[in-house]
Amino acid sequence: MHTSLPVADRPRRPEWMKVRAPSADSRYFDVRKLIHGQRLHTICEEARCPNIAECWGRGTATFQILGETCTRACRYCYVHSGRPEDPPDALEPLRLAHAAAQMELKHVVVTSVDRDDIPDRGAAHYAATIRALKAKLPHASVEVLTPDFLGVEEEALQTLLAARPEVFNHNIETVRR
Repeated sequence: MHTSLPVADRPRRPEWMKVRAPSADSRYFDVRKLIHGQRLHTICEEARCPNIAECWGRGTATFQILGETCTRACRYCYVHSGRPEDPPDALEPLRLAHAAAQMELKHVVVTSVDRDDIPDRGAAHYAATIRALKAKLPHASVEVLTPDFLGVEEEALQTLLAARPEVFNHNIETVRR
C-alpha cells in the first residue's frame, strides 16, 4: 500500500530543478517571434525541450535545419517523422544567419533532422548554413550537431568540414549497440 507524505513534509525540489514559465522581461518572446518570423525551426520546439523558456529567455536557441520532418522514427525522439514533402529551403541558411545576427549570438549551434531522401543527406545544406553564418557573423563560432549521413559518410563529411565549423558533433544515439 502506497501512502504519500503530506505536502508540508515532502522535501522541497532544488531551485535548479524548477522549470519556470517565461516572464515578460525575458527574451523568450522576442526569440520566439524572430524564429517564427524567419520560418525557422529549433530543436528546442521540435523535441519539446523542457528548458526552452530558460534558453530562449537568455536569447539562445539550437537551430534545426532541413525542415521539421525527419526521415527516421527513433523511439527516443519527439521530432516529427515521415516523408518530407519539400526539398530543403535554399534560403534557410540566409534566414538563419539573419536570425543569429539579430540575436547577437557569439556561438551558433545548428542541428538537423535526418534527410535520407536527399542524395547527400543534407551535407551541402549544412555547408551553406555554415558559410552564411560566417559571412553574416564573422566573429561568431559555429557548432554543428550532425546526423550520420548514412551511406555517404565520407563525401558528406568532406563537404561539411570544408565549410570549417569550429565545433563538430555527431549524434551518437544512432549507432548500433
